[in-house]
Amino acid sequence: MAQLPQFVRMVEVGPRDGLQNEAGDVISTEIKLELIHRLADAGVPYIEAASFVSPKWVPQMGDAQAVMTGIQRKAGVTYAALTPNLKGLESAIACGVEEVAVFGAASEAFSQKNINCSIAESLERFAPVMELAKAHNIRVRGYVSCTLGCPYEGEVAPEKVAEVAKALYDMGCYEISLGDTVGVGTPLKAKAMVRAVSRHVPVDRLAAHFHDTYGQALANIYAVLEEGISVVDSSVGGLGGCPYAKGAAGNVASEDVLYMLQGLGIETGIDLDKLIATGQFITSSINRPNRSKVGLARCAD
Repeated sequence: MAQLPQFVRMVEVGPRDGLQNEAGDVISTEIKLELIHRLADAGVPYIEAASFVSPKWVPQMGDAQAVMTGIQRKAGVTYAALTPNLKGLESAIACGVEEVAVFGAASEAFSQKNINCSIAESLERFAPVMELAKAHNIRVRGYVSCTLGCPYEGEVAPEKVAEVAKALYDMGCYEISLGDTVGVGTPLKAKAMVRAVSRHVPVDRLAAHFHDTYGQALANIYAVLEEGISVVDSSVGGLGGCPYAKGAAGNVASEDVLYMLQGLGIETGIDLDKLIATGQFITSSINRPNRSKVGLARCAD
């Protein structure tokens, strides 16, 4: 059996990735802040709280400034924001953000459909973002989407994922999150992808970001833990999901990831009961089914 990490840092993306594509009424700033505060109280060390994008394209993130300035910050917790362009970063800096994220895709078709430019063009756009972030001593995390499949291209070569991940790392991103955006990956493919990327980016600078469309997310996470990954992105209540993926089931639920890690004897510093209660809070607040198997089972007791 491969050596598993003793500690895993869980990155909570629910307030941003989980809520950004919610249809219907715009979720109130108060609910978002309550979610963020509950997550921090549960011991979550890293919370992606907002996205500084145009409200025209992502209405649910239109209150990013109010969210970031309204957080009652807890010592030891990182509150990050997605800033896909220079304007977004400038707005984030004005709010006192300490860490931001940028994103690229391993699929040309997905890049064109999602942000209307090629992979190379998307990376070029990040150069001034990286420069300004460095000038303000702001750390930048990089995302690579479609690492295990694309809704338009199908299979994605691990070498292409490695190429994009290396470009982000060389650009200055301290950590690269590898996303199975449409949730089609399986454990052996996840291992092969991580091995390809780790030939260009140190494995301790990589994170796993798996969606659960095909019910493989936990298996894939376990598989990449065996490869040395020790950072896992997840979303409380299983919120989110790629709008381009058929039958998208959302991000892997934070509660389910934590339950598995605890069962493996891996430390996280997070209180499972409080995390479950947080999942119940947000899913009931936005009238959405709770997609956490652990949350549903515990609440049925």
